[in-house]
Amino acid sequence: MAVSRPTPTHLSATPADRPVYVIGAGPGGLATAYALRARGIRAVVLEKADEVGASWRRHYDRLHLHTTRRLSALPGLAMPRRFGRWVSRDNVVRYLEKYAEHHELEIVTGVEVFRVERSADGQGWLLHASGGRELTGSAVVVATGFNHTPRLPEWPGLDGYGGEFLHAGRYRNAEPYAGRDVLVVGVGNTGAEIAVDLVEGGAARVRLAVRTVPHIVRRSTLGWPAQYSGVLVRRLPVRFVDRVSRLQARVGVPDLSAHGLPRPDTGLYSRVKQGAIPVQDVGLIDAVRKGKVEIVAAVESFEDGKVVLADGTRIEPDAVIAATGYERSLEGLVGHLGVLDDRGRPTVHGGRTPARAPGLYFTGFTNPISGMFRELALDAEKIARVVAKEFRTGE
Repeated sequence: MAVSRPTPTHLSATPADRPVYVIGAGPGGLATAYALRARGIRAVVLEKADEVGASWRRHYDRLHLHTTRRLSALPGLAMPRRFGRWVSRDNVVRYLEKYAEHHELEIVTGVEVFRVERSADGQGWLLHASGGRELTGSAVVVATGFNHTPRLPEWPGLDGYGGEFLHAGRYRNAEPYAGRDVLVVGVGNTGAEIAVDLVEGGAARVRLAVRTVPHIVRRSTLGWPAQYSGVLVRRLPVRFVDRVSRLQARVGVPDLSAHGLPRPDTGLYSRVKQGAIPVQDVGLIDAVRKGKVEIVAAVESFEDGKVVLADGTRIEPDAVIAATGYERSLEGLVGHLGVLDDRGRPTVHGGRTPARAPGLYFTGFTNPISGMFRELALDAEKIARVVAKEFRTGE
């Protein structure tokens, strides 16, 4: 268990035995811990892994942020210019390590929190953690991450499938798949990028199984990042943004209908509001147009060593990589508090706290079109302001 402790001058705003506990040492947790500490509030970060940024360390090798370096920095520390405009996975990890060190954050690693409930006196929160620990905090910030637990559809026959199968969370690079036939299932940003990575890494055949046709946007057009547009349109009417994005797609994105990717029949921003962000192109468009990535129907089941697609086709790839997303997995932690919606996501985030659970905050459980890191930075400041105000009011 590793502990990084701040200097005592920053610990005066909370009782010594009741700090604000932040669960998770990813970008959201670290940003919130800093924002609290900057307001004189003691924040203790609890991380079940042995290092900060654990989920980022597990991502595939070629991953880069789809948001710009400038708009991806967390409060109090800019990302170095040498990281380039689109920051790599390894540099994100370096940045998170530096962030924790630079701000002297109090981080306890190797501690997993299993359940959060009201303290016996009703004045704070009791955290049940690994090693039999029971920790009492004045407030709790849950920052366990959007990509927490790999999700797999309940495909019939999957349990008995004898072929090579893995979730995208275990994919690192294309080297093991050189010269092989690979099926990637799911056309979100992860699936699209893994498919391109496989092509560039020498896979003999790459097929991409698509259930719902995605919106595809250029990561940057004439130097203008898609993220900038995402920031600008967040407060505009959904129908208006849908119309504008449809026009932009016709101008900037070729029609891939002949290759199995027709233009979606629902608006881009309407999809975002439902939780589906567009796919940022990092080579998928060209790979599909050139036939290097073949679009096939969605996976329906596994049978006799073959993959059965929705159109009845049976294929027998050498490997199947399921880019089918992740669960938040918050039910055991806070599900008993009535603070989750029917999809298992927090009903509030940022500076808002549930009416039935005051003092409990969430960050990192939305998937904003304006960029995850940017949203985490904004949430951190909002949470810290509200917590500081509550402490002043309670004095």
